[in-house]
Amino acid sequence: MGLLVFVRNLLLALCLFLVLGFLYYSAWKLHLLQWEEDSSKYSHSSSSQEKPVSDSVVLSFDSAGQALGSEYDRLGFLLNLDSKLPAELATKYANFSEGACKPGYASALMTAIFPRFSKPAPMFLDDSFRKWARIREFVPPFGIKGQDNLIKAILSVTKEYRLTPALDSLRCRRCIIVGNGGVLANKSLGSRIDDYDIVVRLNSAPVKGFEKDVGSKTTLRITYPEGAMQRPEQYERDSLFVLAGFKWQDFKWLKYIVYKERVEAAFTLIGLPFNNGLMGRGNIPTLGSVAVTMALHGCDEVAVAGFGYDMSTPNAPLHYYETVRMAAIKESWTHNIQREKEFLRKLVKARVITDLSSGI
Repeated sequence: MGLLVFVRNLLLALCLFLVLGFLYYSAWKLHLLQWEEDSSKYSHSSSSQEKPVSDSVVLSFDSAGQALGSEYDRLGFLLNLDSKLPAELATKYANFSEGACKPGYASALMTAIFPRFSKPAPMFLDDSFRKWARIREFVPPFGIKGQDNLIKAILSVTKEYRLTPALDSLRCRRCIIVGNGGVLANKSLGSRIDDYDIVVRLNSAPVKGFEKDVGSKTTLRITYPEGAMQRPEQYERDSLFVLAGFKWQDFKWLKYIVYKERVEAAFTLIGLPFNNGLMGRGNIPTLGSVAVTMALHGCDEVAVAGFGYDMSTPNAPLHYYETVRMAAIKESWTHNIQREKEFLRKLVKARVITDLSSGI
């Protein structure tokens, strides 16, 4: 009961409820289409604008529906990711001093390498969700179809839908996503991590006792229900709780928490969805990739630390806070680690994000 009361108060005072429909607009190919290399096996969702032309040619389109040229791959990413900044961006940011935060930099670069990237809706769900027809057309995680009543019930007792006034007032926001990878151990990155305006942590990754390597500051803690902390003392009372609603059961879980209903009953609803075979096997995104995509929509500069799985070192620690070894990740059937690594490497190579721990 103590956990329920604590989490309810946390949500009522600080809740930022995240819906992935618009966040995944720019990165849904990562898992739903399973990155098939053979275009003849290419899968389609109703939200995709890519259309097959023949067995060997696939055209890609930008967010406005315009066909992209041959300098882009079939997923819509620029082929030459290590080229110089586009002329208009080089001019725009030419006068910024070393280390200065550059407004709009991350999203501008992301759009340059992936023209399908767009920011069509607020980062967090609020009571204006009825206006966003696009996310209401699709079931979770691409939208909120069928969830209207649950969402109305949750939002009716939610006091806040945005970042804090202090963060909202910043002219330029520098954000860092702190992953849970063992690569963070003994890197002494804590002070550099705490220098960022917004520090995002994932699931139940602890801070206390690991400050030297992971920092002590937490602005947002984003979690799937399965990864939520179970002990009240583990939550940072001055941070914001963000739920990543990936399937319809997640919305119901949050309602149980907000209304102080039995958490045991809530957890019986949690299960990996198959959704007619489209989700649930090798195509559930890790929360790290979700958080990076979120940051690209709401931050001006984005960095990561603690990302990356080195499968060549099976005995290395998987996470910085426990003794589970890297080999355990091979047993995961919900995530496609290799494809996520390819996605994140594109962002690092193109300077869209900065990898402080050099693990990607």
